[in-house]
Amino acid sequence: MTADREAIVEAVTRRVLTALTGEAFAQCLLCPGDCASHSSGKVREVVAAGASRISYNGSGADVPTDLAGFIDHTLLRADATAEDVDRMCDEARRYGFASVCVNPAWVRRVATSLRGSEAVACSVVGFPLGAHTPAVKAMEARQAIRDGAREIDMVINIGALRSGDYELVERDIAGVADACREAGAVCKVIIEAALLTDEEKVVASRLAKRAKAHFVKTSTGFGPGGATVYDVALMREAVGPEMGIKASGGIKTRKDAEEMIAAGATRIGASAGIAIVSESGGAG
Repeated sequence: MTADREAIVEAVTRRVLTALTGEAFAQCLLCPGDCASHSSGKVREVVAAGASRISYNGSGADVPTDLAGFIDHTLLRADATAEDVDRMCDEARRYGFASVCVNPAWVRRVATSLRGSEAVACSVVGFPLGAHTPAVKAMEARQAIRDGAREIDMVINIGALRSGDYELVERDIAGVADACREAGAVCKVIIEAALLTDEEKVVASRLAKRAKAHFVKTSTGFGPGGATVYDVALMREAVGPEMGIKASGGIKTRKDAEEMIAAGATRIGASAGIAIVSESGGAG
């Protein structure tokens, strides 16, 4: 396993250095941040490199309309109000965001508000700790889907994984994945990589694949750490080229995003307004 890790790090380093060379990287270092609103050129560059979705929770009016379809408009704060949720939905309708991602209590409101638009409702399940039982998570997913969610981000049972109870973890994921597939919804599995050993990250990723989830995702954004290049590369190696990988948490600059994409991420996300760097392109 050690030799494999070293090979991954070497390969990713070569790809990242290639991606980050040139004038664009120098400009990135000078960028004040604030992603899609202040760094639209860099967002376009990352989208062109292969990112299919970017999270953002700033002002919709600040985002160029050609980027909006790649953005998950995200609001997972405990103190979010109905007014806040309505604003997010209004911005999604007006500017063409891909989805509005909220806690389950707000899904029906979001789905109703977005009716007739191209944006979809996204909900979280077992969030952020993952410590619910499989039956509760499956029920929560089905309820969110009945309320109108078309994408579900679920958190694995981290304690069960670390205890070696892989059967429980796979059953936990499969219950939510099955609920999603029955309704044509997308299932993303959050493994909270910062809490796991490398071996546990590999196991968790493979269990998500075996359970027929669509994506495996690095982090909730509420844990002790976010996405890292090494974790994304390790997860990509674990699941192969077909499954989606979402890098989430702590991605704030073009450099961050390009490292994740070079390592194998197919979506980039953050729970706060992602800082995606200057007018020459990039995302976080």
